[in-house]
Amino acid sequence: MNIIIFGPPGAGKGTQAKNLVKKLNSFQVSTGDMLRAEIKNDSDIGKKIINNMNEGKFVDDEIVNKLLENIIFDKKKNNKLIFDGYPRTISQAQNLDILLNKSNQKIDFIFFLNVKKDAIIKRIEKRKILEKRSDDNSETILKRYDTYMEITKPVLDYYLKNQNFHEIDGSMEIDDISLKIEEILNV
Repeated sequence: MNIIIFGPPGAGKGTQAKNLVKKLNSFQVSTGDMLRAEIKNDSDIGKKIINNMNEGKFVDDEIVNKLLENIIFDKKKNNKLIFDGYPRTISQAQNLDILLNKSNQKIDFIFFLNVKKDAIIKRIEKRKILEKRSDDNSETILKRYDTYMEITKPVLDYYLKNQNFHEIDGSMEIDDISLKIEEILNV
């Protein structure tokens, strides 16, 4: 089963994806983790990524799509993917459809964790302290949230038509969100 979890930065996508990976014996596809790995390796791609992230911008679709292609075509991960924070743009959503189609896969469930801006800011401030992430500062948080809402709104509209689309109140407690997702998945 392939699942998309999306929502604004700090909505809990990664936490819920990790829970589902354990529960379903699946693989988390976190574009954020992939991008941070490129930054850590100080690659040319990593340098482009850090500039975009520091400015509160999304990384170019071309970079993200290429990194993702290798994962989707990995046979051991076939129909066991939990997409965490991807797709973020219509271009990425369309690319995902094409890649999954080429690999004879599909998206089985889509979860949108809807969280208001003020709750996001509090969460990310807390995460900054706990995880010591360089991309978590107040100014960047606000830019990333606003950019997310502007760019990802069309993706929300794109998936709203899907019968397996589910909007979940992302301001609930972590365990309550997990239970709601598991109830929908019937696991």
